[in-house]
Amino acid sequence: MNLKHLTHWLALAETGSFSRAAEKLHITQSALSRSIQVLEEELGGSLVDRIGKKNELTPLGHSVLERAKRIVHEASELKLGAAVLQQGGMGSLRVGLGSGPGAMLMTPWLVHMARHFPSVKVAVTRGATELQLVQLRERQLDALVVDVRRVVPAADIQIESLVDMRAGFVCHPQHPLLKQGTPVSLNSLLAYPIASTPLSDEVARIMVAHYGPKADPAQMATLVCEEISSLIDTVRQTDAVYLGILGAARQALADGSLVELEMTPPFRSGARLALVSMAGRTELPVMDEFRRFVKLHLSDADEPGVPT
Repeated sequence: MNLKHLTHWLALAETGSFSRAAEKLHITQSALSRSIQVLEEELGGSLVDRIGKKNELTPLGHSVLERAKRIVHEASELKLGAAVLQQGGMGSLRVGLGSGPGAMLMTPWLVHMARHFPSVKVAVTRGATELQLVQLRERQLDALVVDVRRVVPAADIQIESLVDMRAGFVCHPQHPLLKQGTPVSLNSLLAYPIASTPLSDEVARIMVAHYGPKADPAQMATLVCEEISSLIDTVRQTDAVYLGILGAARQALADGSLVELEMTPPFRSGARLALVSMAGRTELPVMDEFRRFVKLHLSDADEPGVPT
């Protein structure tokens, strides 16, 4: 048994087809069949039932699949880590950012790397947390920074708490709500569009417990978008009210182009940001730099400079 045989088996299990697996591996179908046959002989049983044009995993095949994934992955990580260390480099990093973290971290992180580590390859993606967790598990991303309340704990992922960030309601300084005086009730607020990112079920429960059924984000939010920068621009230009992490609107709050609404009862919620990575995965030096940068930048972006 060798890594080549396991790699071939994983390709077959993933595609469900000898022809597609052979094409993916850039080998002939006959060569793939021989490789799988050798692996089956060494394991003492069939890994796949060949039923006409269909290929279904046997019980042994299902058992081997997860172990093969771990073995091939660990071998890949070992080669990558050794190569980077031998070259004296930092490696590369692919990170996924949730809505709030993306608004606060994406540009500063890219600027930081361009200035201080110009030869290091980094990639940043934005998107729904659920999709990014799939990409993390498929090794398309190395780490995520997201609201931990949108992550289901599991044995294969590692969750490192970073910071709790306060959330609130934000509008432009000439908003009609401000002319009515503060604090603002939920009923008054709901007369205007509410702009928000998708919120976790836990946040929804907190809001409903605090303000009543009308505060359910699924019903209350009328403008929903993963890109906070677009939400903030909309709030600047219209009477829409932003609901989300205040740190993401930090600059606008600091220069007075946006203001936080004082609510009655006072709004008490926020995001619990965390760094999420695969458990047991080899970390390259650039990951340490990312972790250090994120902790420092998020702590600076939380309360300082945000009017309350």
